[in-house]
Amino acid sequence: MTEKAMLFDTARCTACKGCQGACKCWNNLPSGDGGCADSMDIKGGYQNPADINGTPRLIMTFNEFEAPESQKRMGWAFGRRSCQHCTDAGCVQICPAGALFRDEETGKITHDANKCVGCQYCSTACPYDVPRYDKLAGRPDPVINKCYGCVDRIHNGMAPACVTTCQPGALQFGDRDEMIRLAHEAVDRLQAKGFTDACVYGEEEMGGLHVIQVLKYGIEDHGQVANPKKSVLNTVHDYTAPVVGGIAGLVFLGLAGMTALSAGAEKHDQVIYNPETTDTLDMNTGAVLKHGDGQGTKSFKQYMSQVPIFKKWGEDDHE
Repeated sequence: MTEKAMLFDTARCTACKGCQGACKCWNNLPSGDGGCADSMDIKGGYQNPADINGTPRLIMTFNEFEAPESQKRMGWAFGRRSCQHCTDAGCVQICPAGALFRDEETGKITHDANKCVGCQYCSTACPYDVPRYDKLAGRPDPVINKCYGCVDRIHNGMAPACVTTCQPGALQFGDRDEMIRLAHEAVDRLQAKGFTDACVYGEEEMGGLHVIQVLKYGIEDHGQVANPKKSVLNTVHDYTAPVVGGIAGLVFLGLAGMTALSAGAEKHDQVIYNPETTDTLDMNTGAVLKHGDGQGTKSFKQYMSQVPIFKKWGEDDHE
């Protein structure tokens, strides 16, 4: 089977949320916000729920902005929040239980909740902050719950559920190369009409996404991530796994992951503690957030390179 992708054209989207409803129906997900309102600052508006949370695996986002040239003096930039199905997927790489994996026929990132151990490393590794956790029937602890790309439908010759319900044709599904071609044609038309910030998103990001987007007003206004990257946790995994067969790596990742999770839900607040310098470091950048009693000049990578089993990591930079 040829590698598949979804095309989302924001210029055609009316934000009717039919795709949200179709996703819930096909996956037999309960109605309601799935608990989003309990943990988020709800400010009012058309975006409902405020964010994905396992129960809603897909939401449409609403960004209102000033548009002096418009008769209404304002405009809407509609966006889509769900799994991007990265080719270079940090969540798949970091999962210690094999619960997240790539469907080789379609390129979609799917999951097996029965294998999930609830470590939530994938949440830290994902630059789009997508993986969510839910309590499933018969499971005492939360396990992974996210868009799985409707691979069961695709294998049976059908399009993803969200695509089938889109009346204005903002969502399409087909061979990835064809979706990219259509996206570039759409951007050319938009730029010819004066939308100079219009662009294609997903062609190169994270090794190539399987959700290709036409962003009418540019990356920022549609709520997408510019230059997405995997977290430093993936880098640590790359160095630790081959050194000792992955055992020490998994131990370290467990400690680092739990430290990050205890720091809070927001990705930019995830931290790790350096016991040698007593500094607190940003897990994603390695920057010192809070100095301790030590010299406080080591980056995360420099600190790790001093640990014997990670010595090779620091030496690579001087070869």
